[in-house]
Amino acid sequence: MNYKQRLKDITTFVFDVDGVLTDGLVILDSSGEMVRTMHTKDGYALQHAVKKGYNICIITGGNSSMVKKRLEGLGITDVFLAVHEKLSVLENYLRENNIDATQMVYMGDDIPDFPCIKMAGIGTCPNDAAVEIREISDYISHLNGGKGCVRDILEQTMRVQGKWMDKDAIQW
Repeated sequence: MNYKQRLKDITTFVFDVDGVLTDGLVILDSSGEMVRTMHTKDGYALQHAVKKGYNICIITGGNSSMVKKRLEGLGITDVFLAVHEKLSVLENYLRENNIDATQMVYMGDDIPDFPCIKMAGIGTCPNDAAVEIREISDYISHLNGGKGCVRDILEQTMRVQGKWMDKDAIQW
């Protein structure tokens, strides 16, 4: 069964930050803060998914308070920063929320995401992910990290489930 057929069963999305929600570049400002950019189309899709009742979880090795603030502003409450062992955090999250891994999409871009992608119901990655991640992903977005790849998989799933262009999406 291809990944598109399995989208109908998805209730949960888990995303990495650097290289997925961002393009992986960091700018160091004079205070030492690492500044990142995120795509507004990803932001729209994330907040829409939250409104539609999907579980959204962020697991990242980074530790940026600004990233957390941005994600919380989109309605995402499950944000795990400074994680060096992603798989154990993911397993705890699924267990505590009674979510089966087959109901989950995981999107990552590099080696630390490898075990999480392997356990996900649908493992995905941006177009510019590491070769090892591309090789194990069920779906490779046509978009790069930080350039709309998150919206890509969210939109595909919500379209399959009839939740994308509904009354909550279009308010006149």
